[in-house]
Amino acid sequence: MKHIHRLILLSATYRQSSAANTEGRARDAGNRLQWRYSPRRLDAEPLRDAYLAVSGKLDLRMGGPGFDLFEPNTNYVKVYNPKKEFGPNEWRRMIYQSKWRMQLDDVFGAFDCPDAGQIAPKRTTSTTPLQALNLLNSRFMVQQSKFFAERVEREAKGEAAQVQRAFRLAFQREPTPTEQAGAVRLVREHGLAALCRALFNANEFLFVD
Repeated sequence: MKHIHRLILLSATYRQSSAANTEGRARDAGNRLQWRYSPRRLDAEPLRDAYLAVSGKLDLRMGGPGFDLFEPNTNYVKVYNPKKEFGPNEWRRMIYQSKWRMQLDDVFGAFDCPDAGQIAPKRTTSTTPLQALNLLNSRFMVQQSKFFAERVEREAKGEAAQVQRAFRLAFQREPTPTEQAGAVRLVREHGLAALCRALFNANEFLFVD
């Protein structure tokens, strides 16, 4: 089979970029013919890990006990009160989160993350107002935006350089001139944390293109 694998992997079709182009959009805007890899939103676990990685707080330590996103209690019946404050114990990869049956965490549970009380061979993908509100207003996201801003301030000096560094960390690219001008204006009026929060909420961060 190796010669067939080599033929497929070296073909122009296999190696073409998944980026959209004018000709492709004109002929098949809905990608019905699969001329490119359609953008897909990150699942709950890699999305949370990505926020922690960009803010500089992701704990890559492997193994050991997991972490819980609910407040501890000694009730006879477990009461699920979501944590309001997050520290290093909650900054591990989400694969180490203690998974409770029939209960999802407050922020990323809205991103079609199945609970542990049922079999989910395939996840659904939905778009809901709650997802946007969680990423914009939750304490976790506000906290990580602040940490992101602190990281950028450590690694770059001056508004222009900080905007460029923030775009590189969040999107792995340089900002366009229009984005640069608008971002500098936002930083001057509302602070660097506001820009970091906006980048965290951008479709470019949530979707793999």
